[in-house]
Amino acid sequence: MSLKGFTQSDFDVFTIEGLDERMEAIKTRIQPTFKSLGEQLTHDLSILLGNEMYLHIAKHARRTVNPPKDTWMAICHDKRGYKKHPHFQLGLFDDHVFIWFALIYEAPNKTAIAHSLLDNLNLITDLPANFVISLDHMKKDATPLAEKSKEDVKADLQRLRDVKKAEFLVGRHLQPNDPILKDGQALANFTRETYEQLLPLYRLSMS
Repeated sequence: MSLKGFTQSDFDVFTIEGLDERMEAIKTRIQPTFKSLGEQLTHDLSILLGNEMYLHIAKHARRTVNPPKDTWMAICHDKRGYKKHPHFQLGLFDDHVFIWFALIYEAPNKTAIAHSLLDNLNLITDLPANFVISLDHMKKDATPLAEKSKEDVKADLQRLRDVKKAEFLVGRHLQPNDPILKDGQALANFTRETYEQLLPLYRLSMS
């Protein structure tokens, strides 16, 4: 069976009014794509890392009023949950797809990871210039690596080390009109290639 990518109708889900209505559209339109892409990517990461990785698809279970502004899948080594661990993401807002290596505020060992990353700054600064950095997984904003100096990246990691709610995500964005998104296998390949370039960060964060 060929893999499905994302079309404009998937991005349009985020214009649907009402929590129940939007959640229904996420479940029927987007989550099946996450499942098929995610199973392949989880398999690939398990082989690349030499240990079992698990797929988690966002349930948005805590929401009672406001419909989600984005949705995602995550891959990590823990079958029970991903938020407390370094993990990989693939997801979408209404105007882009994001592909991340993510350290979010719930990770208890953020401080130690930030120290390790500060000692190995080149693992981030040597990434391709079209990679982007975000400091908040709930916001769309991200800054291209090309626009950040070494000192900027250092400051981002110091913030991750010192601020309890700080986050650090690095990866790539794709715009809705990018031809890669229409072809599920091309999207899986692009995502895997992105993850492969981020594996040194993941390995360091897990050590």
